Amino acid sequence: VAPALIIYSSASLFPEHEDFISNFAIAYMGLVGLFAINALLNAVVSVYKRFEISRSRPIRGYVQALKAFIFLIGGIAILGTLIDQSPWKLISGIGALTAIVLLVFKDSILGFVASIQISVNDMVRSGDWIEMPKYGADGDVVDIAIQCVKVRNWDKTITTIPTYALVSDSFKNWRGMQETGGRRIKRSIYIDMNSVKFCSPEMIERFRRFAFLGTYVEEKLEEVEAYNKKMGFDLSEKINGRRLTNLGTFRAYLREYLLNHPSVHPEFTLLIRHLPPTEHGLPIEIYVFSADKNWINYEAIQADIFDHVLAALPAFGLRVFQQPSGNDFARMMKVG
Repeated sequence: VAPALIIYSSASLFPEHEDFISNFAIAYMGLVGLFAINALLNAVVSVYKRFEISRSRPIRGYVQALKAFIFLIGGIAILGTLIDQSPWKLISGIGALTAIVLLVFKDSILGFVASIQISVNDMVRSGDWIEMPKYGADGDVVDIAIQCVKVRNWDKTITTIPTYALVSDSFKNWRGMQETGGRRIKRSIYIDMNSVKFCSPEMIERFRRFAFLGTYVEEKLEEVEAYNKKMGFDLSEKINGRRLTNLGTFRAYLREYLLNHPSVHPEFTLLIRHLPPTEHGLPIEIYVFSADKNWINYEAIQADIFDHVLAALPAFGLRVFQQPSGNDFARMMKVG
């Protein structure tokens, strides 16, 4: 600003160009002032980001909107000063071009409105893990601006999403999972339905020795025996009355196994259920929550659970259904 002040104060030395020199110096000082305000607002944003509240209430979108307004008004004032015209005349002239201005700044206007809705409704914060397949985004939000939201994907690429798309389109925010004490495991295994059968006395005796089944088998046998005795069924036929099945016992085992698993959250939903049978077999779905939310640990816990489940199936006389492979056909041909 100092050189401009010197030039402004020295304009009277050149009477023929005094007005032009004065106007130029004032316009230059106005431009420097705009840059100073821009730097001040950037500093405000940088300082605000150091506080925890900045994650839930980002202000960058509002600051960018304020910058756009200040630069628009300042630009009109500087232009009016250079051409020696009243800024109000220029503003009134621009008013006639409102439609064009709205068209040119459509994305900025939509982004500004969307950023207000995002902030007020607490839809997205910096640091949130969001998933938006339409834009190929799956990672952490690193920046929320008036025109776009930047997401650092897990492969370290950066995806930019128009801010208004977060309001107009659907996306998944994993913040709820991160704020709770667990992460859901929901996966099915397909049982070959031909392997489901009633338990024989030998199977029941063996199940009694399983670590998590002893109490269940005893209680279930008493319940079944009391019911059959009350109803007076002819138990010479297996289909009569109630009996233990290898699949039902396996489900009970899974429940007890997961209840005693150190990495399964004890207070969240724990469910072992049948899904509708399909051409691929009978789906048995395991629905539990891991106590560890870390992605790497979560995947390890999930793999550990299903490793055990698959290995335990033969002990109950059950088989997993899978499409026959080339080795299966080769074995069949050798047997034939």
